[in-house]
Amino acid sequence: MFSNWKRQRAARRLKPGDGHSLPRFRWWQLFSRTVFHLRLTGEDGRPETWSVDVRLWGDSDDGEVRARLYRDGRHQATSKLPAEFPVTGGTVEVVTSGYGLRRCHYVPDDGGPARQLAPDPASGEGRRARLEHRHPGVSRTIGFVTWAVLVVALVLGVPQIVEQISQIPPVAENIGTFTSPIHLSGAVNVALIVATLLASTERALRLRYHWLLDGGLFDGDD
Repeated sequence: MFSNWKRQRAARRLKPGDGHSLPRFRWWQLFSRTVFHLRLTGEDGRPETWSVDVRLWGDSDDGEVRARLYRDGRHQATSKLPAEFPVTGGTVEVVTSGYGLRRCHYVPDDGGPARQLAPDPASGEGRRARLEHRHPGVSRTIGFVTWAVLVVALVLGVPQIVEQISQIPPVAENIGTFTSPIHLSGAVNVALIVATLLASTERALRLRYHWLLDGGLFDGDD
C-alpha cells in the first residue's frame, strides 16, 4: 500500500516533455549537473536510449531541482524529486541527497534486479567511474579515505553539536545540559567541515549513500 501511495505521488509530479533536444554536457557543469543513460530495446525491437538530466543546483528560473527524462535525445517528461519515470519495461527512479544523486536506477516491471544507469562520460560521475575502471586500486583507496573521513567527522562532531543544542534554554530546562568530551579549535572544526563536504561529494559521484554518514537525517523524500 505504501509503495502504491509513493507511485501515485510520483505520478502527480510528472509533467509532459516538450520534445527539445538533450543539451550537451559542458565542462563547467561538472559539479552542478549530472546526466545518466540507459539503453533498452523498444517494443518494436529497435534500440533506444533513455537519459536523465538533473541540474543539482536547481533550475535557473525558480531554483527547484528537477529531473528531466529524454528518449533518444528528445525531452519526454519532467518531474520534481524524488522522481519515477515510466520507460520501456520498467521505471527509472531518481533520488537526490544533499551532495548529488543517491539513486538513479532502472527497476524492471517483471521484478528483476534494479540496475544503475550509466553516467555520461563527460560528467563528474562519468569521470569518477572511468578512474574506477582504469585504476581500481586507487579508486578503492579514495573510497576508503572518504568513508574514514565521514566516520571521524561523525565521532568528533556529534558530541560538540549535542553540547551546543543542550545549552539552548528550553532544552536545558527540560532535559539538562551535556558536556562534550571533545573540544576542537575553530580552525580544526572548519577543516573538518571542508573535509566532510569533499568526502560526501566524492561518495555522491559514485552514488554511495548511507543515511547516517551522508546527511540522511536532513534529506527529505517528498
